[in-house]
Amino acid sequence: MGTLRELYPMPEIDKHWSVPQQFDATFDFEYDEGRTTLMHLYQKGKDMQWDAVNRIDWTQELDFENPMQLPDEGVALHGSPMWEKMTKKEKIEFRRHAQAWNISQFMQGEQAALICAAKIVESVPDLDAKFYAATQVMDEARHVEAYKKLMQKFGVAYPMTEPLRQLVDEALRDSRWDFTYLAMQVVIEGLALAAFGTIRDLAQNPLARMVNAYVMEDEARHVAFGRLSLRDYYPQLTQAERDEREEFLVEACYHMRDRFEAREVYETLGLPVEECVAWAAQSEIQKLFKTMLFQRIVPVVKDIGLWGPKIRKAYEDMGVLHYADQDLDTLAKQDEAIAKDLDTRHQDVRTAYVKAVAGAAE
Repeated sequence: MGTLRELYPMPEIDKHWSVPQQFDATFDFEYDEGRTTLMHLYQKGKDMQWDAVNRIDWTQELDFENPMQLPDEGVALHGSPMWEKMTKKEKIEFRRHAQAWNISQFMQGEQAALICAAKIVESVPDLDAKFYAATQVMDEARHVEAYKKLMQKFGVAYPMTEPLRQLVDEALRDSRWDFTYLAMQVVIEGLALAAFGTIRDLAQNPLARMVNAYVMEDEARHVAFGRLSLRDYYPQLTQAERDEREEFLVEACYHMRDRFEAREVYETLGLPVEECVAWAAQSEIQKLFKTMLFQRIVPVVKDIGLWGPKIRKAYEDMGVLHYADQDLDTLAKQDEAIAKDLDTRHQDVRTAYVKAVAGAAE
């Protein structure tokens, strides 16, 4: 099998993307016991490592007409003149490309998280944070591996979309370690958790559900890592420094909400791009989805203490301020429970299969 890049519909994409960086690699020579909460998270990160090859049954296939078996109501163009004009064959192709674009952005974001986590290991000043970030590096490598294997079953993949690239670029270029946390652990990982959850909860395809559920189990810890580290750090900053970070967060949230569009899909399939983007922007389902994307971000921002008037006003304008009181620990426990439930059901299927084969041989 060739490389995943060969599945891109736009072959001119570069093989590599290099982001120049300047930051200090900081050693911690205290070697103290570390913060209890972070060390517990580090232990949990070690205990919950898993193998993407063995935990997921890769013999399962995606559905031909609707790969992840998602409801059509969630399709960005559902109900539009463009959708109504499509033949059955064209709708099948649109579903495949639209879903592949989503999973592609998950995969691209996971590689970005892999690189950002490695940067955090180097730049964060505290050894306990370095320990946990090291477990996240392994997690993100596994996530890239899992999504890559899933993408191969789609038969088409997409490069990193420009809005995501811009935010990742900012996260990597800024020399301050906490900006990497803000961009990756809070905004990108927070949005991803909500998007993963939509597929996990709505997809009827067992392979798609598995991959997203198992990745979510890890990502909930990653968001907790950002919360714990930044919650301790931000009280030490001046008000001007906190204001600067709030400004960055507001811009990043608007950027991802308003510009994370599947333009590449519309271009590839020969659809009228601006009409498609405009329809999706006004779709009530899409508006609801974009609102739900912030259910994990808003409570984290409040928890880490970046909760000034500007950021509260932005979240109020977005219609997401009500998420501020979400219980993140309860959500994380739910993510773990769903993943364990899938493990149990998957094991039951394997056990039943083995018994059936053994019975047939008698």
